[in-house]
Formats: sequence, C-alpha cells, structure tokens
Amino acid sequence: MALNGLLDIELSVPDPTGLMEFWERRGMRRTGDGVLGTADRDVQLRVTEGTHRHMSALHLSCETEADLGAIAGRIGAQGVDATITDGATLTCTDPIFGHRIVVDVTAPHPLSPAQARAWNSPGATGRLNARADATVEPAPRAPRRLGHFVLGTPKFAEATAFYFDGLGFKVSDQILNGIATFGRIESDHHNLLIQPGPTSYINHYAMEMDDMDAIGTAGQAIVAEREDAGVVGVGRHFLGSNVFWYLKDPAGTMFELFSDIDQITDDEAWERDHCRRDWGGSDGPAPVSVWGPKEPPEFFTPADIAEIGAAREALGLD
Repeated sequence: MALNGLLDIELSVPDPTGLMEFWERRGMRRTGDGVLGTADRDVQLRVTEGTHRHMSALHLSCETEADLGAIAGRIGAQGVDATITDGATLTCTDPIFGHRIVVDVTAPHPLSPAQARAWNSPGATGRLNARADATVEPAPRAPRRLGHFVLGTPKFAEATAFYFDGLGFKVSDQILNGIATFGRIESDHHNLLIQPGPTSYINHYAMEMDDMDAIGTAGQAIVAEREDAGVVGVGRHFLGSNVFWYLKDPAGTMFELFSDIDQITDDEAWERDHCRRDWGGSDGPAPVSVWGPKEPPEFFTPADIAEIGAAREALGLD
C-alpha cells in the first residue's frame, strides 16, 4: 500500500479559540499554536481561523519516495498539479473541495494499548468484588486518534476518482455502485467516506475512543455542556461495524466518537469475502446501524449547508 496513514486534518472556523478549548476539555493536548494532539500523537487536529467552517488541509503519509512520484503522476493525469519537495513531501490542492493536501514519506506513530477493563459476562467473571471502571473513573477518557473523515459533494464521482484512482485510497465498500464510497489507507475499514451532498463540505470527522464506555462517558459530558451538541447515537454501524455517537463541535461541525471498527489486514480476503460495490442495489440498502437510532435527515444536510455553499461560491470554489 503506497499511502499508509491519516496523520491529521486542519479545520478552519470563525472561532478557533473556542474549538481548541473544546477539545482540550475533552482531554486533547495543545502541542503547538493551533495544534491539538493525543497521548500518542502530537498532531491530530490543526485549527485555524476561516470565514466559514471547513476542512482546509489534509495530511497523509506514504511508504517511500517513489510513492510520491507515482501519486504525482496519477493526479497529474487528472489535471492536478503537485509539488515534491526534497523528495519527501508532496503538496497539491484538492480539485473539488479546495483544501491543501500534504503527503509525507513517513507513517503514523503507533498507539499504546488501551488500558484493559475487567468485564463480567455470562459464564466468565473477570471483575470480582469491584465496581466497573466506568463508574469510578474521575473523568472521561480522552480521544486516542483521528480515525477518519467524511466528505459530501455533488461532484462525488470526480471526488471518488481523485481520492481512489489518484491519491490511492482502497475501496472497502460502496453504496449503489459508487454513489458513496468507503476507503482506507490504514487497516481501519475506512479512513474516508465520500458521499453526495448539496455542496462540497466536510460532513464529519471521527475520533477513536478506547471502548463503548469511553464513548458514553465522553459523549454524556459533551451533551451536559451543550444540550444541542447531540446528533445521533449511541449505536453500531453495519458497514465498518464501529460503535458510534455523533455530536457537534462548537463550530457546528459534526464529529463522531467511535470504537471497535473492522480491521482489514488481508486485502484479497476482504475483497473476496466482504467488499461489495452495490450496497443498496437489488438486495436493498445495507442497514445504517445494526442497533441504535438511524441517522436523521440533517445528518446528510446540515442546517448551515446553504451558508457553506454561499461561502464557497464567494471564494470561487463552486
């Protein structure tokens, strides 16, 4: 695999201080000017000031310097210019969304294992004479890493071609033969989803948590802080299998707290046994969730989507 990591994203918002402080209250660390990291990774989210909320930069990694040349060649054939600096960094501009893309020859820093919890289940008692960890922890556990992001656009075919045929994301599953495409560059089922939208925008970004208790306690603290923060959850997705809770950050961007996502380490086995390009075809749509609530209509069309569209038009992006 040429691309091998989702390193970080940059979010541009009218009030960067409010967004930085929000994630600091969630346990993320301010590791630089406008930079937030986690315990294992110093850079996960970058925050800068912008006229409207949007993703302004995407930072990926790849395995070798030769991979940079291959990526430059593929996106160049699509009419996208790229610059390679010192043989180790490629930069270009996303032709649909307009954000900056940086690809470095490196890989994400590994995560330390989550602190194990003792569980009691039928026939197996792993916790005796003690309360569950979640009942006695002094504060919600912090996010572990940025896991994926979701982009919506009316130009979903062009965007899919750029990210998959150009940059090199691998298809994990598709809805209606390409109406929406889940893609990966790490072992997670998806690091990216491209889906239709009324304008080009970031639908949500996702932070991995240790487990369902970590999702529940962190999400509950967020809703207690802002009653309007909740969007949908808790539940378990079908595609990706991850447990989810979707909420809104102070800038109005939806984010997901997730855990227990499918891991794909054998591409051939996944392609043969699990990958489908036609979910939503003759067999009917794949269920959004195995259990839990279904996404509401505003999940796909945020309340401020017209404002985002107008801002993009003013910048000459649409």
